[in-house]
Amino acid sequence: MTASDGVRLSVTVGGRSAGPTVVLVHGYPDNSSMWSGVAAELTAKHRVVTYDVRGAGQSDKPSGRASYRLGQLADDLRAVVDAVQPTGKVHLVAHDWGSIQAWHAITGEGLRGRIASYTSLSGPSLDHAGAWFRAQLRRPTPKRLKNALSQFLHSWYILAFQVPFIPDLLWRTGLLGKQIQRMEPDAAPPEKSDGLHGLQLYRANMFTRLSRPAPRPADIPVQVLAPTGDAYVTTPLQTEVSRWVPDLRIRRIVGTHWVTRARPDVVAAAAAELIDYAETGTESRGLRRARVDAGPFAHKLVVVTGAGSGIGRATALAFAERGADVVITDIDASSAAETRKLLGEHGIAEYAVDSSDGEAVHRFAERVRAEYGVPDIVVNNAGIEPVPGTPLGDRERYADLWSVIHGCRAFAPMLAKRAEGGQIVNLAFAAATLPSDLLAAYATTKAAVRTLSGYLQDELAADHIGVTAVCPLGGLPERVARDVVRAAEKPIATVPAP
Repeated sequence: MTASDGVRLSVTVGGRSAGPTVVLVHGYPDNSSMWSGVAAELTAKHRVVTYDVRGAGQSDKPSGRASYRLGQLADDLRAVVDAVQPTGKVHLVAHDWGSIQAWHAITGEGLRGRIASYTSLSGPSLDHAGAWFRAQLRRPTPKRLKNALSQFLHSWYILAFQVPFIPDLLWRTGLLGKQIQRMEPDAAPPEKSDGLHGLQLYRANMFTRLSRPAPRPADIPVQVLAPTGDAYVTTPLQTEVSRWVPDLRIRRIVGTHWVTRARPDVVAAAAAELIDYAETGTESRGLRRARVDAGPFAHKLVVVTGAGSGIGRATALAFAERGADVVITDIDASSAAETRKLLGEHGIAEYAVDSSDGEAVHRFAERVRAEYGVPDIVVNNAGIEPVPGTPLGDRERYADLWSVIHGCRAFAPMLAKRAEGGQIVNLAFAAATLPSDLLAAYATTKAAVRTLSGYLQDELAADHIGVTAVCPLGGLPERVARDVVRAAEKPIATVPAP
């Protein structure tokens, strides 16, 4: 198709012709092939459009900075939308420089009334970014100054790309492409031509927009997927945009800048949730908890084992009071049902499960995932009462440890695969650190739970899954429940008794 200035753009349309149209906009130094994994995930239910932006892939590569200014890039996007869907609305998903130009387009007039939803990854509006930097420096706090300095250090290459000749030479020799791959294992080998021509994006737009930011409000549902390990765009710069976006959701995705290639299933699933919401008005739990005005536990899914009475019941009630949706288990079905009644609308399900039975716990976990989704917080509370004098050789007394092991093994892989982090809280009690001759078996299991939690914390840290062992000295169940909630809100290795 032909853009407004005569540049020819290569556009591909695939997927389900009757489905909602979603346009995928790539960044730098990529071309539309970057979206192959995400497109494959979306094609079953969506009509998927990809295109090579000017200067990349099979599209024309005009010379001169003026051809790469944001206004022209937004015109290109409008031309693509008009060509693939002359009437009605489409959905946008964009990455890196694709996100930058998509932000410019959705906050302008050219596509007003034509975009139903927007999912952005690793690319802020340059106007928003300019205003963000000014806010950090005009109203400085230690946190804001740290954020500004961190982003400046992440953006060193922007200044380097302004230097004449040298970046061009590095692209021609292939050195810059190799450096990108060394820094980002998930990045595909970039095409020299894409990298070389795309330099004009930085030279034509960066300082003009950042130095004189204009108000750019967005009036459509927006979702920002912020990779936790992005080497180029920090999380605060991407996510602190609520002043311009009233209908905003923030989801932190475990991954690097090119999470689109490494985890296309995660990116596609998140984008599809926003598309479904814009099409049907039905909002998933993931979107509800990602709203910027949601509380720390609002709409989160919490699983509490052994919640039929005592600490388990108090913990379930404490999460429900804070807006969480709670699934509970207990070995006693009638006790679980009574707790669910107390939870009111926040008690979404109860199950009779023997937590010391590994197969039963795994069946329960799979059922929760199938019916309600992957939980955000798992509290492994189920256990048995301490009995003085129980010999160490009595294997039944180690049920507490196996209950925790089974809970961790059943849910941790789900949390890791979802790639949005989570928290596992294990009840260990002070017996883990204050052994007693009268409670030798009980203290041994609690010490094992505490040690296991520490090892799991290290193992799952890369997936942003916290594992906490709560070790209270005792007291009322409500007091222990507060410790559990605190652990779930601020993950640390061990929460001692206050």
